[in-house]
Amino acid sequence: MAAPTYPRYKSLLANERLPAAFVDLDALEANARLMLESGGSLPIRVASKSVRSVAMLRHVFSLSDRFQGLLCFSAEEAVFLAGEGFDDLVVAYPTVQEAAVRAVCECVQKGTRISLMIDSPAHIDKLAAIARDYYQPLPVVMDIDMASDFPGLHFGVWRSPVRSKEAVLGLWKLIRQYPQLVLDGVMGYEAQLAGVGDAVPGHAVKNAVIRFLKSLSAPEVFARRAMLVDALRRENAELRFVNAGGTGSLRESITDSSITELAAGSGFYCPTLFDNYRGLRLQAAAFFALEVSRISSPGRVTCLGGGYVASGAAGMEKLPQPYLPFGLSLDSNEGTGEVQTPLRVPSDIKLKVGEPVIFRHAKAGELCERFNELLLVRGTTIEARVPTYRGQGQCFV
Repeated sequence: MAAPTYPRYKSLLANERLPAAFVDLDALEANARLMLESGGSLPIRVASKSVRSVAMLRHVFSLSDRFQGLLCFSAEEAVFLAGEGFDDLVVAYPTVQEAAVRAVCECVQKGTRISLMIDSPAHIDKLAAIARDYYQPLPVVMDIDMASDFPGLHFGVWRSPVRSKEAVLGLWKLIRQYPQLVLDGVMGYEAQLAGVGDAVPGHAVKNAVIRFLKSLSAPEVFARRAMLVDALRRENAELRFVNAGGTGSLRESITDSSITELAAGSGFYCPTLFDNYRGLRLQAAAFFALEVSRISSPGRVTCLGGGYVASGAAGMEKLPQPYLPFGLSLDSNEGTGEVQTPLRVPSDIKLKVGEPVIFRHAKAGELCERFNELLLVRGTTIEARVPTYRGQGQCFV
């Protein structure tokens, strides 16, 4: 793989309109190999939320037959991807919006497997009421909670309310009352293991605390998931899959013998938040370039655009970061702005008006919401230009 030097990317972008987003295919493919290695022998369901480009999803699937199925973030997205030829689509977040559910039912009736998420009687009742108008049963997936509750601390995300054997079997009993629904699988996402960095520079004490909490949480939630899955199977639930994990927890998640597949997505692009995991050695693969629009003062330049802030709790870690040339830094008073981003420049770096600065986004697929296309680069060549969801006129949430 060619080194990610500033001159190489600068040359590639010499005739491109800026801002521009691009993916280094060599780095992405190296990340994919590492994810497959981390996942043992299990298949990995690709989280489309973290990719958001049909062409890039196809490229990922071409790399290994262990990349199987998609974990989508909305029903409309799943329908769109079904229209693009994808199958085995699980919608990771519940919805009961009638138009979206009917579109899913129509796809299922035509032979595409799309499964909708449930975690409450309300979901089941509403989905069943819509699905009764179709002759093909609608597959549903039960989302079980994987957070750990320690004294005074909820370690994990607020996601599913399904935490106990009684809750799981209660939902399973209700599903069985509706012939228009079929339980397809179980999902248990251990977000506190997969999505929380534990090697953040400058935060040694916090890192140690998070590692300690992870060491307590993992055996507890894995045992709970195994118990809940076993309870369902003892009540004759025929589960096609049990999904778990994420990019940051692949090596840990495979120790749970109850799961049949993993999920991952952010690792392909490796945004900045995934630099902060102990033992996870991914390569930066997705970038965007901004034009130096002015030299605002000695030691400072200002770029055009850049305010592509990631979702989640607000903080500096959610801002894009200047990557190349190495050594640039944000102005803490301005951060990244919609129309301008000022940067501090070390004295040994000389940037000129019109030259590019290469940035990395804090999260993976969210960058694609800002760009119509991705440039796919390999070595010193732009191999292709592919549309993002936005470039295909799609916006799902």
